[in-house]
Amino acid sequence: MASIQQNIEHITQQIKSFEQKHTRAPGSVQLLAVSKTKPIEAILDAIHSGQCTFGENYVQEGIDKIEYFSTHHADINLVWHFIGPIQSNKTRPIAENFDWVHSIDRAKIAQRLSDQRPEDKEPLQVLIQVNTSNEASKSGIDSQQVLELAAQINALPNLTLRGLMSIPANVSDYQSQLDAFQKLAQLNTQLATLYPSVDTLSMGMSGDMEAAIEAGSTCVRIGTAIFGARDYSTKN
Repeated sequence: MASIQQNIEHITQQIKSFEQKHTRAPGSVQLLAVSKTKPIEAILDAIHSGQCTFGENYVQEGIDKIEYFSTHHADINLVWHFIGPIQSNKTRPIAENFDWVHSIDRAKIAQRLSDQRPEDKEPLQVLIQVNTSNEASKSGIDSQQVLELAAQINALPNLTLRGLMSIPANVSDYQSQLDAFQKLAQLNTQLATLYPSVDTLSMGMSGDMEAAIEAGSTCVRIGTAIFGARDYSTKN
């Protein structure tokens, strides 16, 4: 079985290859290691491989990890992204601890995150989650609502709007993947003309990474292909 270091090297090489194949600028696509349910030791292995950005879905688990590294490895500059659904009663710990949030889909959540961001921290870097496949089981807003929510976020003092995120339908057909990603990319380009801070498009996972990169993704979220299968038995 390949090590975490070998997995990261393999995925990094894939990203470079797809950047070149689809005439993307070298280094324009960031690898976000999705470390949810994974232990500290696995994250340390990834850090030793040069990885410094991590995505978490569960609030308390993510905070425990952030606090651990702040206490025991304060010399390591890590960036923590919250990528899971957000409940109103969990906005304060997210605002107080994370650097990025990928999953804003309501003005109420954005307002609470801004109000609860500590004054001694930089503005929270945020993305709007778009439900591009209109699946009832997935979080995110309809694409028609994006501009209105973006305007509301842009008016909040402690948030910086950076772009869009999506989790499209799980399909294996490359053209279908590409079509969905291109729609989101077009919307993000429209946003960028309105808000100069918009520069991020979080889309693409292990099974659709190439299509996401061809369409314009700047951040691919990879978990199992780095850390191995997850054990959800301890999660609600």
